[in-house]
Amino acid sequence: MLIQHLSPHILHIQKSLSQMNLQLHHVIRDITGATGMKIIRAIVEGERDPNKLAAHRDPRCANSKETIIKSLVGNYREEHLFSLKQALELYDFYHKKIQECDIEIEKFINSCDNAIEPKKIQLHSQPQAKKTKKNGYSFDLSTVLHQKFGVDLTAIPGIDSSTALTILSEIGSDLTPWKTSKHFASWLCLCPGNKVSGGKQLSGKSRPSANRVRRALELAAFALHKSKSALGALLRRLKAKIGAPKAITAVAHKLARLIYFLITKGVEYVEIGEKAYEQRHQERIIANLKRRAKELGFALSPMPANTQPV
Repeated sequence: MLIQHLSPHILHIQKSLSQMNLQLHHVIRDITGATGMKIIRAIVEGERDPNKLAAHRDPRCANSKETIIKSLVGNYREEHLFSLKQALELYDFYHKKIQECDIEIEKFINSCDNAIEPKKIQLHSQPQAKKTKKNGYSFDLSTVLHQKFGVDLTAIPGIDSSTALTILSEIGSDLTPWKTSKHFASWLCLCPGNKVSGGKQLSGKSRPSANRVRRALELAAFALHKSKSALGALLRRLKAKIGAPKAITAVAHKLARLIYFLITKGVEYVEIGEKAYEQRHQERIIANLKRRAKELGFALSPMPANTQPV
């Protein structure tokens, strides 16, 4: 992605500032933010007075104007100023190309059929606060994707707008070509393998695939490690049981089937939370134990509260 090409030029800008003994990148958390870029552009345009440069400070900046003034006292040598100018021009060039990509992506999305009318999109009564990404898309991607799929896929933990966009660009919003969610997961090569020889199963490893949707779902599953959602709890339980690689594939399989169900049935995702998932998991374990005890001729009963286990 073009966004990855911005990082070297940001580092180049920081290096040029350090060579001039300017500590701006140490007092401003992000030099590509409002305050940083205004000051850098003013330096390139010829301003050298620290007081005038610090006047570009945004009111939301954590450090004071006096701190910024101290960080702008340095040696403005011509060769380093030239290097800073080159880095800034390259940064602006890639930013322009990213904006052009956003325009083309928006054109592609608008060319897709709508599953529901924009006016019929119902927002959550208590929407969760989501952090705005600095290098996000220049248009409201979440709302547009909701319109195309008919459901809000970004409500699923781990699924962000980029993942939903990958699904739309690779397979579209119509999943009816796959008869069931199992067929869909099998097409993504997220199902366990069934390699058998002589009546013996040799391997249960999933088939390798270069499918971009599978890769996006695996990345979404990987991001659930610290999530307090039910899917996050599922991932952590499976990682402890079968290891991280298999757990990520299993949760990606879960995500694929969940996405298929939501889109084909036209229902919104409802999060039950980590505690509810753990409670349901415990209830299933107890039910299985009771069933096994009954098969063996025993009855399973809870221990008294004050009884110590043997």
